Amino acid sequence: MTPVIEVEHLSKRFPGFTAVDDLSFTVNQGDVYGFLGQNGAGKSTTIRMLLTLIAPSAGHIKIFGKDINENRNEILGQTGAVIERPDLYKYLSARENLAVFARLSGIRPSTSMLMKKLDQVGLADRAMSKVKTFSQGMKQRLGIAVALVHDPALIILDEPTNGLDPQGIADMRNLIISLSRDQGKTVLVSSHLLSEMEQMATRMIIIDKGKKIVEGEMKELLDPSHVLLEIKTIDQEASLDWIRSSSWSVQPVKLHNGSIQIRMDRKDISSFSRELMNAGADIISINPKNSLEEYFLTITGRDQYAGADQDRAF
Repeated sequence: MTPVIEVEHLSKRFPGFTAVDDLSFTVNQGDVYGFLGQNGAGKSTTIRMLLTLIAPSAGHIKIFGKDINENRNEILGQTGAVIERPDLYKYLSARENLAVFARLSGIRPSTSMLMKKLDQVGLADRAMSKVKTFSQGMKQRLGIAVALVHDPALIILDEPTNGLDPQGIADMRNLIISLSRDQGKTVLVSSHLLSEMEQMATRMIIIDKGKKIVEGEMKELLDPSHVLLEIKTIDQEASLDWIRSSSWSVQPVKLHNGSIQIRMDRKDISSFSRELMNAGADIISINPKNSLEEYFLTITGRDQYAGADQDRAF
């Protein structure tokens, strides 16, 4: 796999707190890379550093194999992005907005090219409508069209489904999948809609308080034949000691947020439970988790997901 984004030991410190703390990850060519984290996790701060909108306190960023500080203009010329609410000219039409942004990118687009981009995001029938008449969801779609107008190789989207209705969310999901599968583009997407991310991401990272919690292939992390088993017993420490001294010690195991967590094949759950009970453990509960939402909440140790307003303070 060819890396498109390489982040190494990235940190961003503000007075009084650290938003991003020694973060490293890699986005490969053709990935739909899910960027997940609770409110305040540091996702938007990281995205702003990738786009050179703010400078890191420490660490290195390479995009397309080149240092972002030394090759900023070249890299950004191959990158399209939508962060927060798109910046649009409200008294111009959708097509006029797209034409303006195309010219700012050095492109003199034909009408058919502009209409093709608008059709991609479901706005062809509103091409001549002024943006001031658009809903927030329609503005979000137009922002995506602006990000695509110069045919970038890398697309970075921060909460692209904000303001969209269920059909619009499904359309956006299909568009993102198509950009990767059909056009070979690399997409980094931050989203609070875990069910949507589960359907479209090929790889993902979860960060919490600026630190990486887990990164990997979605199909491996959420393999339905393998589960993250969450166990509670009367004596957690004794149970954990037994697991670590048993044949199950080959599996990753830890005590997290009051529960023992171990990953295993689903078919082994009954054998594991029986052996744990035979070892004298008083079992309170054993819960397998393999949906993205359950997995996310388990490894971040949070009781609920914060929702749509991601990282806005950063």
